[in-house]
Amino acid sequence: MKVLLLSAYDAGSHRRWRRGLVAALPEWDWTVLTLPPRYFSWRVRGNSLSWGRGEAAKILQQPHDLVVATSMTDLATLRGLVPSLAGIPAAVYFHENQFAYPRSDRAFQSVEPQLLNIYTALAGDLLLFNSEFNRSTLLDGARQLLKRFPDHVPPAICDEIEQKSRVLPVPLDDSLFTGPAPTATGPDRDAPLEVCWAARWEYDKGGERLLGILQGLEEGQVNYRLHLLGESFRNSPGEFATIRREFAHRLGRVGFLPDRRQYLEILARSHVFLSTAHHEFQGLAVMEACALGCSPLVPDEQAYPEFYPVTSRYRDVREAVDKIGRMAAGAALCPSPDFSGYAWQRLAPAYRDCLAGVASMS
Repeated sequence: MKVLLLSAYDAGSHRRWRRGLVAALPEWDWTVLTLPPRYFSWRVRGNSLSWGRGEAAKILQQPHDLVVATSMTDLATLRGLVPSLAGIPAAVYFHENQFAYPRSDRAFQSVEPQLLNIYTALAGDLLLFNSEFNRSTLLDGARQLLKRFPDHVPPAICDEIEQKSRVLPVPLDDSLFTGPAPTATGPDRDAPLEVCWAARWEYDKGGERLLGILQGLEEGQVNYRLHLLGESFRNSPGEFATIRREFAHRLGRVGFLPDRRQYLEILARSHVFLSTAHHEFQGLAVMEACALGCSPLVPDEQAYPEFYPVTSRYRDVREAVDKIGRMAAGAALCPSPDFSGYAWQRLAPAYRDCLAGVASMS
């Protein structure tokens, strides 16, 4: 089967997903087109122009049996610019949706990215979501948005989207599960509790919540060390600079680790993986940490309740501080959920079946 894979905003998790998909289904003939993850507004609105009238136009016009596109792809417009694509079955993978993002004071507020989500969902024949939270917030958000428009809004748009959608998580690397299953264990006597936090240093990852937790731990004289990992940016929230300055004595590794082996080694030796994110549609970093034996501690919101027991979740900063403090004092760590069923080798058959099924619609 000849498959055209389109990743219109090829950010880290999108890139790993599409590479994993191609590797998991090697019997298919893949053609992959990507666009770099920068200039967000232009990228999500202009990818159809970049491809449909750019150097990739000839590739798009070649015969394919199936199109697999990420939700950043403006599939409706692309099918209009390249009419031959309109007759090819298409599956859309939603890593996220534009309805459940926390608002940034710096971002230009527009409903256009949300409308593009709706158009792409309508243009696809099969819609795959990495979590039920992702699926339900898109449907709820679309219903609310469409209610705001004054007239000529077809009544069954969201029903159509819902009927062709299903949940299929982003798989984890098989290499995370090659050894014996690790167990979450606490620190040795008098040793600090090793806590890992890893995410982009951006507003939606909860820097202010992390700062509040660290301040609470300091007030409680909790013995811990924090690995503050992830990529920083010129306009990263000020809380991260404050943490580096005021909690330098608590910090282990800091910043982005380009060597993935080093990153996984830090996860493997950490006791707790802490998330403070305000937006998470699946949370691959936490799942990877669990696969390596970390005890997860995540907010009681977004996609997290789908994947983690209540003992691994916190409702506010005070509860997070209390749970970390008790683990540092010797309380048993919360067991890591078993995510071995999320390995590529376990989920590849489900991907093969659902994608082959939509391809057969032609």
